[in-house]
Amino acid sequence: MDSPKLKRLRSCENKTASKEDLEEGEEGRARVDVSIIMPVYNAALWLEECLQSIMNQDFTGSMELSVFDDASTDDSKKMVEDWRERLETKGISLKISGHNSAQPKGVGYAKNQAIFQSCGQHLCFQDADDVMKPQRVRLQHEAALLHPYSLIGCRVERIPEGSTERYTRWINTLTQGQLFTQVFTSHGPTVIMPTWFCSRMCFDKVGRFDEGGKGVPEDLLFFYRGLRQGLALRRVDQCLLVYRYHEKAATHSVSEDTIWKLRVDFLQERVLTHWEGFTIWNAGKQGRKLYRSLSPANQKKVKAFCDVDENKIQKGFYTYEESKERPKPKIPVLHYKEASAPFIICVKLDLTGGVFEENLSSLQLDEGEDYYHFN
Repeated sequence: MDSPKLKRLRSCENKTASKEDLEEGEEGRARVDVSIIMPVYNAALWLEECLQSIMNQDFTGSMELSVFDDASTDDSKKMVEDWRERLETKGISLKISGHNSAQPKGVGYAKNQAIFQSCGQHLCFQDADDVMKPQRVRLQHEAALLHPYSLIGCRVERIPEGSTERYTRWINTLTQGQLFTQVFTSHGPTVIMPTWFCSRMCFDKVGRFDEGGKGVPEDLLFFYRGLRQGLALRRVDQCLLVYRYHEKAATHSVSEDTIWKLRVDFLQERVLTHWEGFTIWNAGKQGRKLYRSLSPANQKKVKAFCDVDENKIQKGFYTYEESKERPKPKIPVLHYKEASAPFIICVKLDLTGGVFEENLSSLQLDEGEDYYHFN
């Protein structure tokens, strides 16, 4: 009979990744319960703390750490390798590979490679600059067993303290319903990538990450593709991750224009195609930008803009000057109390001391039916 340690360290055979391999699914793979998926690029500054947090997990099932080094120029790969004995003593097997090309191939590529070489029935995504709380794997694994075709997230602690306060508050206070209704906002996935945990079955169905490299929001593309395929969303309502903010994070390489176009396209596909008409809440810059970004068919569905700014309301109309139509479209601008649902809301949340939120609440509307947030 195998010793407990040998049983926990048993894992699948390493191969060289190919597209066919990545897509072949679950057949023929030996399994561990959870694979921690960690792409690494020049993470030496944070790796010790990250790896120690993996060591500190209180999960009692079998676990492995699958690392792919994306052409780091520091000692990241060696640092991970130096932890092998400590990890294996704890019962956590280590898979590590990488490449030495002149340039990194991007986060999507590195994640795919780390997933391919892994064997877990479940995948726990971990950024090398973040820190797991000891109960993270255990609690998310329990949730994933209950909800096998779900993307499981959690609440986070943001460091340095005070960085991205509004974003962090948004992450931690979304309701279960808002995980679905607020997927169009500028914050991106409502279940944020550093907290993702899912079954391998779930990943195999949605498919590999986009490998376009720098500037490609591979997490948002995967997230939207999953929702199109019926992916469910869940969050463990405990803080299970210390989420680090710093200027070198990969997310900063993605342009706002790229994210904007993806959001508009998804909004049109998922919501506006089902509406005969709607009001854009915000007659200012963001509302007008949304209107101009819509397809001609959806522009015609905009019945009005609404606002609280008397100067905008007194003008009476917004004229779409760039339009090739004659006469140019003129869209009424109304006070929000005079406007009719459904609304696409282009007002930023949590910035008006609660005034906007009170105005919205006063209309007694249902989010996801009478309105969606876009900003």
